[in-house]
This record gives sequence, structure tokens and C-alpha cells, in this order.
Amino acid sequence: MNKSKFIATLIIFLIRLVSKLSLRWAQRLGGWLGSLTWRCNAGPARVTRTNLQRCFPEKSEAEINALGAASMRETGKVAFETGAVWEWPAEKTLSLIKSIDGEHLIKEAEEAGKGLILLAPHLGNWEVAGLFFAARYSMAALYQPPKIEELDDYMRAVRERNGSELVPANKRGVMRLFHILRDQGVIGILPDQEPELSGGVFAPFFGIPANTIKLVSKLIERTGAKVLCVYAKRLPEGEGFVMTVRPVAADIYSEDLDVSAAALNATVEACVRETPEQYQWEYKRFKRRPDGERHFYD
Repeated sequence: MNKSKFIATLIIFLIRLVSKLSLRWAQRLGGWLGSLTWRCNAGPARVTRTNLQRCFPEKSEAEINALGAASMRETGKVAFETGAVWEWPAEKTLSLIKSIDGEHLIKEAEEAGKGLILLAPHLGNWEVAGLFFAARYSMAALYQPPKIEELDDYMRAVRERNGSELVPANKRGVMRLFHILRDQGVIGILPDQEPELSGGVFAPFFGIPANTIKLVSKLIERTGAKVLCVYAKRLPEGEGFVMTVRPVAADIYSEDLDVSAAALNATVEACVRETPEQYQWEYKRFKRRPDGERHFYD
């Protein structure tokens, strides 16, 4: 067995092991691991601190420390929740969603009779959000294969078990998204991942130029699809989640790419500010910089 296959086997074993826990205990263990990561000032903690200092310059060092520690606890919970989301029967996982905040927005989008783009940022538990909408719609989502190739089959199987279609993040996959929207279908996109420079445009995110995906703006322009922002907000003490649906900034429908991309980031930022501790701050969101700007994470 080669090294990557061994690692993949071990990861799948651990996910299945954690799935034997209740949600409350999984979150407790994940929160503990996140706290340890913060106290040890490990790599994810350092990136989190950098992002928080840049995005919340008005906060004191004590406030940054408190938010950073809370964020790492929530990130640990995401990791340990994976066992439940991927291994439990879909009906059991969906029972964790206790309410829907903004359900009327979904109904309004349905009544418009057009395609629907769901923006699902790395906030709360995006896997729960994906499962929720896949259970309601014939849905497709952009898919980036994992770095460990041997995990690909497993991740596809657990994500597609409820009927969701995974579309590769390449030219062929993008064309598939256009066709789905033109047929009044539903697609899901992670709007806060850094694209390649050729696929992005710099737009403000928390006041900082961030390399932002162009695809959403192009899909809207060519299909007239409606857009909503969604996330599964984690409730305390393992009580479950609130499926949260928010409107997008109106300018996201602008034909001006820069204006549309800025509105996309403003939409995500508004959601993050509702529950900042549940955002994935350890992601290097500002890794690529405009020409002449120094990298943040050196």
C-alpha cells in the first residue's frame, strides 16, 4: 500500500469512527482540538490571526484573541461533524436542521421560474447546507477533487448519495452549469474560494482586494438566474443547525463584472458578520495579491 492510499484509508476509518458519536460529543471533541490548535499557535491559528487582524482592524488584540479562539473551536467542530454528515443516513442528518430562517426567499426564487444559484460560503457547516438542498432539488455543485486522489471515490459517493450531481471544475463542468440553469435547475457554488488568476477579478472583501470568482457573474449574465446565499448555522450544545437563507446584494446582477464581483463579496461578508466565529478564517483567502502588493502569509 502506497503512502497516499494508507493516508486515505486512515482518514476514512477515522471519519467512520467519529460517526459513532452523537453530534454533541463530536462537537465537544472537535472544539477541544480547535482550542488546542489555537493555544499551540499552529499554522491554522496563525493564518486565522492574520485574517482577523486584517478584516477587523477596529478590534483590540484581546477581541482578536477571543474571536480567533472561538473560530478555531468552531473549525474543529466542522471537522468532527463530518462523520455524521457523511456517514449517517441522510434522513438522520437532515433531522439536525431545526428550522429554516428565510424560507420565504426560497419560495420567491422558485416562483420566479428561473434557474437558482446557491452561494454556500465556508460558514457554519456547508456540507449540511449542501445535503439539505440536494434533498429538495435536483441539484448540481462544482467539485474540486481532493489532494489525496484515493479519497475521491469516497467523497463522491457520500456527497452524491442524495442525488446531488458533482460537476468538475473545468470547462466541461462550467458548460454543464449553464445548461442546468437554462433548464431552470439549481446549482451550488462555494463563492469564497480563491480561483486561478485567470478565473478571478480583485474585488473588496472586508475592505481588502480579494481574488474573486468570475463564474457566478457570468452565469447570472447569460442565464438570468436568481441568486441566494445559504449556510447552516450551528446551534450550541449539539442541538443541531438553523438553515439560514439570505438575499444577495442587488448589484450582483450588474453587467459590470467588477460591480457584480464586489456585490458577491459584500453578500458573503454580510453573512459572515452575522456569525463571524463560524467562518473558516484559517483559509488563506488573500493568498493572491494584486501586482506589487506583499503577501499576507509570508
